[in-house]
Amino acid sequence: MELATCRGIVLNLADYRDNDKLVTLFTLEHGRISGIARGAKRSVKRFGGALELFAALNVQMKFRHALSELLEVDIITIHAGIRGDLGRIAHAAYAADLIATFSPEGQANQRLFRLLSAYLAHLDANPATLSDRRFVEINLLNIIGYRPELDACSRCGVLIGETGVPGRINGAEVVCRQCGPASREIADETLKALSLALKTGRFGLVHFSGPALVEAGLLLDNAIEAHLDKPLRSLAFLREMESSCGQ
Repeated sequence: MELATCRGIVLNLADYRDNDKLVTLFTLEHGRISGIARGAKRSVKRFGGALELFAALNVQMKFRHALSELLEVDIITIHAGIRGDLGRIAHAAYAADLIATFSPEGQANQRLFRLLSAYLAHLDANPATLSDRRFVEINLLNIIGYRPELDACSRCGVLIGETGVPGRINGAEVVCRQCGPASREIADETLKALSLALKTGRFGLVHFSGPALVEAGLLLDNAIEAHLDKPLRSLAFLREMESSCGQ
């Protein structure tokens, strides 16, 4: 048993027994962890309104081999700007779902933590956009080691894009015409935007055109789905929203 204070973001909440909550956090120090907040439904002093989705918290925890326990929390921010807009909620939930899915329990990943923190802060102050969603996806894939190759054919290694031959989307890969003759072409503009998203490190600086969003979306959706055991419910909701809005 170990007592520690860590900085975390609430990824998921569930009722547990009569008065408790089961909380999934993504922490800077320990990665994804789950713990019980005992009496969270009735203890204003210990938890107040802190246990909300997407809230950034300082958390005092009692770590156990089985299920850890949240003892006290202090709010850093609850990201109030996200909560008043369904589009922002949908995009934040999808990002949280991605982190929960691709981060192993108890393994710290500071780059992933910074990515999620920066995205939630951006959504807190700005409307949700498809460009920012693709920014999150390509950076997440890069951090966890699943990013598609953007500069060379993943099959034969020939250079593609501005420095080589035209690229094509073959499932979760970018290939040359010879290795994917029947695959859909991906424009140099799209490859440049994806590469720029990996270099800037800041939201709001990379904007995908309409055609680039379609091509980047096809590639990134394939790359993510290739590593999923089951569909993400948050993604289904996000796609439903995008369809209703004509995006």
